[in-house]
Amino acid sequence: MMATALALSIAAPALPMMVPSAAHASDIKVVVNNIAITSYDIAKRKAFLQLQRRKGNLSQLATDEMIEQALKNYAVKAAGYRVPDSRVDQAFANFAQSNKLSTKQMSQILNQAGVTTDHFKEFIRTQIGWGQFVAAKSRSGGRLMNEQEMVAKMLERGGPKPTSTEYTLQKVIFVVPASQRSKELARRRNEANQMRGRINDCSQTIPLATQLRDVSVQDIGRVLELRLPPMWKDEVAGKQTGQTTRTKDTDNGVEFLVICKARTVSDDRVAQLEFSTEAVENSNDEAGNELLKKIREGARIERR
Repeated sequence: MMATALALSIAAPALPMMVPSAAHASDIKVVVNNIAITSYDIAKRKAFLQLQRRKGNLSQLATDEMIEQALKNYAVKAAGYRVPDSRVDQAFANFAQSNKLSTKQMSQILNQAGVTTDHFKEFIRTQIGWGQFVAAKSRSGGRLMNEQEMVAKMLERGGPKPTSTEYTLQKVIFVVPASQRSKELARRRNEANQMRGRINDCSQTIPLATQLRDVSVQDIGRVLELRLPPMWKDEVAGKQTGQTTRTKDTDNGVEFLVICKARTVSDDRVAQLEFSTEAVENSNDEAGNELLKKIREGARIERR
């Protein structure tokens, strides 16, 4: 996985800055299905390979990797997949944390090495999108694995079924109309924090909300930790029954979540979820290589 590939080398002394000139940045070297690969793209990938301490003809390896990335991106886009920036940013943050770095420190290392943060994030985006694409075609004919098949595949690798925390959640919204945000948001945030301090369990939210003006309570229901919405994941993870998250300013106004119940579960749903997540993050498998081979055979690759 990505974290393993760089964990040993990421803390190495930063390499010299590699910033090609504007002329080099626009020098197209390869066109893959109308996707242009410039000398600057190749230089950044070469710097990435150096950061990984890869051996061999790095210029050629970098070119080959950029062609492969273009092929994957073309297939993912054609299949209708889109990896949101929030997912990429979270993966980037997780990678930095796994190397005991802040995201700012991670960006500094990448930029000083000539990789650039943007190039690395696009690498992450490709890995995630391609993983989703491969997972969707993991059976012959493109048939999706059902829950039982995913569990069987998981258990073939040995070990017990995985566990996860299941949260039962409520969302409390202090509504703020768009026209009043500038003057009302701070006051409503204060009201929301006061209500948070009075909540010990979900039976209290509706009675408290009815005493206030323009406050909505929504039952989100049960959500496994791996399926928590990105904007709330860090806030909810580790919370116990009866606790609340901090408030967040949203398009609706000011919101927070109440943890009605938190419990550890171990069942087929978790096994499927774990396996699906692994499939998304790790695309270097036999199925992925076979798919890439077929895509390459039908691709237009023009070297200049």
